[in-house]
Amino acid sequence: MAAALSLSLCLDPQNLHNQKLTHLNPNKAYPFLTSRQPLFPHRQFDGYNFRSSVSSPCSSADSASPATYYSFQDDSFRVGRFLSNEELEKLKALESFVYFQELESGSMWVRAMRPEDMDSTVRLLAESFSESISLQFEALLRFLVKQYLIERRGVMPHAVTLVGFLREQGSERGEEEVAGTVEVCFDKRGANASPPTPTPPKNSPYICNMTVRKPLRRKGIGWHLLKASEELISNMTSTKEVYLHCRMIDTAPFNMYIKAGYEIVSTDSILSLLMLQRRKHLMCKMLPVFSSSQESDMSDSDEELPS
Repeated sequence: MAAALSLSLCLDPQNLHNQKLTHLNPNKAYPFLTSRQPLFPHRQFDGYNFRSSVSSPCSSADSASPATYYSFQDDSFRVGRFLSNEELEKLKALESFVYFQELESGSMWVRAMRPEDMDSTVRLLAESFSESISLQFEALLRFLVKQYLIERRGVMPHAVTLVGFLREQGSERGEEEVAGTVEVCFDKRGANASPPTPTPPKNSPYICNMTVRKPLRRKGIGWHLLKASEELISNMTSTKEVYLHCRMIDTAPFNMYIKAGYEIVSTDSILSLLMLQRRKHLMCKMLPVFSSSQESDMSDSDEELPS
């Protein structure tokens, strides 16, 4: 996807060929791999006004079903750390969040990633990134992406990875597939320590690492990943100023963001080319009070998405 791909400088497509990282020990902590860097350069219980967008129940009993209950407190990938009462309430909100939408191509829903979604999400992100580099690095990419996703789960509920599922029309019961993914950071504790430039405010919500499976692009999936992210931000934080990056070369996502109400607030200097980095726009939108009537299908606008 055309998110501004940047797991770290070590994984820049123009630098990766120079790296000697063919022998990695999965039990070793690598200095270039940190969950506090963005992967790619994109209800309220008690105090939280939590609202689900599910417009109709899903009958599938599969774990991908939006109606399936899951507790992140039992997550095998989570880092054991103390959560305050406020964080526990926010974690419950993430557990309950489901965004549902009927598309021309079928039914789509978005929810927080669970452990059983890890491998398919890793494959999706690694394949998206490998579109711009040699396939000989795909195994390395999958390793790095999985470590990143595991570490990012440790900052929940301050950030979350969302996964979109699609059940195409005419498919048999239970035949849903992972269609796309996006990461949402809600506040400073969930923010990346070294975000892409231009740098967004650390305490503002930030959307990144969005991608849609290549065969499913231009079907409205990217648009609804964006809308699901915005709705979740509206539910989880009082800060309505949300940011994302878009590479200057990515005209399809850029047009989608403009149509969704995002505006350019800053652009990389031409000197960024000297760092072998694609120039990017930092874009911002002030979220309105969420209304389901604001949703519309933008099926022609989701080729590559924010980072």
